[in-house]
Amino acid sequence: MAGRLSTAASRLLGGGGVCRSVAFSLPTRSGMGLPVGKHIVPDKPLPEQDELVWDNGTPFPEPCIDRLVPSIGKYESLAWLCGGLGFFAAIGLLAVWNDKASKIPFAPKVYPYDNLRVELGGEP
Repeated sequence: MAGRLSTAASRLLGGGGVCRSVAFSLPTRSGMGLPVGKHIVPDKPLPEQDELVWDNGTPFPEPCIDRLVPSIGKYESLAWLCGGLGFFAAIGLLAVWNDKASKIPFAPKVYPYDNLRVELGGEP
């Protein structure tokens, strides 16, 4: 019912229905442009190091590879990596060592008469 009324109202006001409303709303609502500024098409060869700079249209482009902590060397980072992997390996070994399901793969069965003590050769 509401669809018929909106179509009739748009025809009375001189509109063409849904097509006309979409044609008018797209430029006003979504014509904001790209979120990173204008896209500049290069007209000359790019510099060799161009892919290492994140240029999003701001006055201060950023490097793609952050160089915030240049004081950490490769051997220190290797030590941190080996320490972290060693920690996870230790947790895995503890889980394997403490795995009770592999030691007893079935549930122990409980029999009547004190677990059949006399029937299995125990003292009465």
